[in-house]
Amino acid sequence: MINRRAEATLHRLQKGFPVLCVTGPRQSGKTTLVRAAFPDKPYLSLEDPDIARLAREDPRGLLDNYKNGLILDEAQYVPEIFAYLKTAVDLNPAPGRFIVTGSQQFSLFAGVTESLAGRAAFLRLLPFTVSELQTAGRLKLDPFESILNGFYPPLFDRDVSAYDWYTNYIASYIERDVRSILNVKDLGQFQTFVKMCASRVGQLLNTNAIALDCGLSHNTVKAWLSVLETSGIIYLLQPYHRNFGKRLVKSPKLYFVDSGLAIRLLGIRDAQQLFFHPNRGNLFESFVVSELLKSRLNLGIDPGIFFWRDNMGTEVDIVFEQGQQVHALEIKSGKSFTPEHAAGLDTWMKYAGSAPEYCSVVYAGDKALSWKGVAILPWFSVGKFAGNT
Repeated sequence: MINRRAEATLHRLQKGFPVLCVTGPRQSGKTTLVRAAFPDKPYLSLEDPDIARLAREDPRGLLDNYKNGLILDEAQYVPEIFAYLKTAVDLNPAPGRFIVTGSQQFSLFAGVTESLAGRAAFLRLLPFTVSELQTAGRLKLDPFESILNGFYPPLFDRDVSAYDWYTNYIASYIERDVRSILNVKDLGQFQTFVKMCASRVGQLLNTNAIALDCGLSHNTVKAWLSVLETSGIIYLLQPYHRNFGKRLVKSPKLYFVDSGLAIRLLGIRDAQQLFFHPNRGNLFESFVVSELLKSRLNLGIDPGIFFWRDNMGTEVDIVFEQGQQVHALEIKSGKSFTPEHAAGLDTWMKYAGSAPEYCSVVYAGDKALSWKGVAILPWFSVGKFAGNT
């Protein structure tokens, strides 16, 4: 088993909340994590039809059989259980009694918000980070082979190619689960929409353009994007609000939470194709954004990452606040560093009054360097930039 950084966060939260809710996309490793973190707790999966039926017919009786708590996996299948969990924890608010997991976050959040407000802590689990794979000795040495493979746990414990696994994942989870929520009638149109999102990875979100290219209404595109984001397929990186005397763009940028999924949607089959693909830079950027997102969520902190861009096109790929300081990060997909890679940070430092020690470049190379006080980070150390050492 590959150890997850989020396990320490779970144990920290266990001390202060009677219910822990672990959410995230399907196949991100939620069940494995909670069973490893709490090996002595009884386990029930509400995806099992017999257990689900019992939970619907006699939820109070079910919970009464587990006075010391239990793990309830895939709890969104029986949303009525949350009201009875509330009663159980009100009678006995001992911390860390119940561990609840759910893949379809929209259903799970609704149930917890209504029934367990103030009683539950959330941890959102995404696929493996580079740091987790590196610690386990499972990280591929080439960055483009690594981001082509993707980071979902089944890719590391099964003898299956990434292309085949993502083909099944798209059909089994994205199309089935998301379509069931959205009640999509035209599968072909939905497939076109998801692929169109992949082709726009790393770009400013333009819902009107997507709607036009897919033959959809603007409202439909917004609804479909919202569900893809909530279910952990895409991530919309918001613009940083401080303008430093400049007019700023207001649209978010579109990224995929897992690089392997975006690459499969684009039909790329090997690392050589990826290296020469016109979207290589944007896909590498998406990988870095996802690593930062995963690293911060594993620590139980808000993502708190943004990009900065004015209306003249001057841009910094990532900015985030840490204390009184604003840190800036540029992302470059080349394997060799050149001074031009830091040019955007020179402009940023003039606008923001920032010092070089709060600026970094991450690139696809494997050597840690420094340029005029700016840290140059290899691709596999990006998680440390987010505070995940």
